[in-house]
Amino acid sequence: MKAFIFTLFICFSMLTVVKAQQADTSKHSSDTTGIKNVADGSSYDRAIVIMEKSEATGTTAEYAWLRKNFPGYKTNSQSLTYHNKKPYDILHVTLEDGTKRDFYFDISNFFGKF
Repeated sequence: MKAFIFTLFICFSMLTVVKAQQADTSKHSSDTTGIKNVADGSSYDRAIVIMEKSEATGTTAEYAWLRKNFPGYKTNSQSLTYHNKKPYDILHVTLEDGTKRDFYFDISNFFGKF
C-alpha cells in the first residue's frame, strides 16, 4: 500500500511539473506573437509611439529616441503624414555608417497640443 501511495505521489508531482511547464511555455509563445509589432520605427505599423502631451516635449522625445538608438545620425528632413486618421512624423535620416533610413513616429498624443 505504501508503494502505491508513493507511486501516486510521484505521478501527481510529475503531472504538476508538466502542467507548470506548459503554462510557462504558453505564456512565452503568446508573448512572441507580438514580435511582428515591435515598435522599431520602420513603418506605420511599427511606429514609435510618443507619449508626451505637448508639441515641444513630443518633438524633443522623437530626437531623443533617435540619439539613444542611433547615435551619430544626421537628420535629412522631416515630414508630417496621416495614416488611418492618425498623425505621424517621419524623420528621414542618415545613420553613422551612411545608411539612409526613415523612422515613423506616432505623434497622436501630442500633435496640435501646446
